Amino acid sequence: MRERKIEVMEKTVRIFNSFEEADAADVEREMRLTPEERIAEVLELQTWMRRDAAEQGFTRVYRITQLERS
Repeated sequence: MRERKIEVMEKTVRIFNSFEEADAADVEREMRLTPEERIAEVLELQTWMRRDAAEQGFTRVYRITQLERS
């Protein structure tokens, strides 16, 4: 079993004058993230969506199609 490190999240409230301003702030924040922080966020969301996600891994998706012959 893997040991999980629990980190304390600082909660921040920001007030914007428009949705566009809020979206721009989100993009700016995401651009400042390091690749490691981005991966950590994806894994956190994956764990939040499915508690057993760490053991299950990512779902493989594929589709088989029949090619038409001329």
